[in-house]
Amino acid sequence: MAVIRVVLADDHALVLEGMRSLIDAEEDIEVVATASTGTEALKVVRNLQPDVVVLDLQMPMMDGLTCLEHIRAEELPTKVLVLSAFNDGDSMQSALEKEADGFALKTESPQQTITSIRQVYRGQLVFPQAAKRWLRTHRQRPDLTITDLSEREIEVLSLVAQGLTNTQIAQRLSVSDNTIKFHLQNIYQKLNVNNRTEAAGIYYKLQQEGAA
Repeated sequence: MAVIRVVLADDHALVLEGMRSLIDAEEDIEVVATASTGTEALKVVRNLQPDVVVLDLQMPMMDGLTCLEHIRAEELPTKVLVLSAFNDGDSMQSALEKEADGFALKTESPQQTITSIRQVYRGQLVFPQAAKRWLRTHRQRPDLTITDLSEREIEVLSLVAQGLTNTQIAQRLSVSDNTIKFHLQNIYQKLNVNNRTEAAGIYYKLQQEGAA
């Protein structure tokens, strides 16, 4: 069994110790380091290149969003699971735009965060129900309708929202990886987004519109 190497970054020692204690009881996850500032978190991620970093948004010296931005700009291979109290919709939107791989809420059980770590590691996009509700309410685009996407593009987008990789989508639809890349380029252009995380957020809105 592959062991998921994790860095925990939070400025609250109680949160760090609590999460570390829970993870220590898991056979498939290992905490390789902890950090209490954004600057320290970025340094550790650079040096250790863990599979996943659980990143608090509110940290001294460098906030979580800036740390996330550096991780993406430097193309570090680490998945980023944002840890948030989820009381700031603007921060969540910014994290989406900076390509966070998922969200874990401090208001949910710590065990849910552990589940989210596994999901993010496997390449799934993790959105709590509260995040989906926020996306539906605040990321509306009045000029966008479900008819702006072709039937195939909607099918691809739904699989992206489920967390499938390009290769997995290609296998599911019996097409080539290049075909999926082509569809995604069209989807991004039509939805005016920059990445699959933002596209997944729009998908939740389209779902709501389709049910209306």
